[in-house]
Amino acid sequence: MKPMKTPEPDVWWREWPLALALGTLALALLGKGWIAGALEQPALLLLLLAALCGVILTAAIAIVRHADELAHRLGEPAGTLLLTLAVTGLEVAMVAFVMSSGEPKPMLARDTMFAVVMLVLNGFMGLALFLGGLRHREQPYNLQSANAFLLMIVPLTVLGLVMPNYTRATPGPILSTFQMVFLSLMSVAIYSVFLFVQNRRHRGFFMVAEEQGDAAGTAVHSSRPTIYHAAMLGLYGLPLVLLAKQMAAPLDALVLKLHAPPAIGGFIMATLVLAPESIAAIRAALANRLQRSVNVLLGSVLASIGLTIPIVILVTLVTGRTLVLGLDNTDTVLLVLTLVTSTLTFSLPRTNVLPGCVHLLLFGAYIMLLFDQ
Repeated sequence: MKPMKTPEPDVWWREWPLALALGTLALALLGKGWIAGALEQPALLLLLLAALCGVILTAAIAIVRHADELAHRLGEPAGTLLLTLAVTGLEVAMVAFVMSSGEPKPMLARDTMFAVVMLVLNGFMGLALFLGGLRHREQPYNLQSANAFLLMIVPLTVLGLVMPNYTRATPGPILSTFQMVFLSLMSVAIYSVFLFVQNRRHRGFFMVAEEQGDAAGTAVHSSRPTIYHAAMLGLYGLPLVLLAKQMAAPLDALVLKLHAPPAIGGFIMATLVLAPESIAAIRAALANRLQRSVNVLLGSVLASIGLTIPIVILVTLVTGRTLVLGLDNTDTVLLVLTLVTSTLTFSLPRTNVLPGCVHLLLFGAYIMLLFDQ
């Protein structure tokens, strides 16, 4: 068992991102007239979006810091699950608020979920495998964990993002009310079964051998009590969700004024929320802790799909808005290719730079098709 680390001293000014988020939210609520004027000018529009994105990203990093501290105290795999749920909950809340605000955005949830899959499985996972392979040549992980994640990810993504194109009850990539309710229940059921397996039945699947005896997670990095970090998650989360709602109008204007790709809104949402957590996963791979990277990154994809689908369907049924879930033909091909490649990547108990390079190339294809399809 590793010795307990000495807690680092905490000072109040480390929570300056919270003050920044609250101040920005107050300015956004008080300056709605100025914001409306900025939407008509491309330069001010980009500046406004950059400012909002910067504040949200800064506060999201602080959320990950508190969630990561709780994760260390809880140990694996419960700690990583908490980190994943904190970040995914923020993403789902942001998508739900933006969907229900401003102009109808029937494809925002679909584009965000697809962006999550491409960003995590190809972008961040590819970077983690590539950099980890460069430094350590080959890296071990628990093969059973990756198989468990992919076993859940593949049916959820296909049912949620591909199946709506082939149903007959409604035309196009739209599900009927009965189909949406059934898909929601299936998503909740699949994710619930996974949580039981991860935290009760087969906890050892999600730890490597040297972590088996240290599941209690004795490392402490902060002198603050656990309740403090739990409370800070909520204090940061509320202003971020409300700031996301303020992004609805600028995102609509960005697509219209600058002729940006319609899917850019989902890409921005996914990048803002996933970047801090994914950077931590890449650092874990560089430290030769690939199992933590696998738990964080694959867990993010599974939680994002499993939680986003029922929430956005609930928002759709309550508000009466249209929800488009089915991907077009090009994105469907890229999604299937990514799922097949990920399955092959995690078919052996060790990884190297080769699969990392392949996933990064697939991410490049996604970016290219995002702007030129």
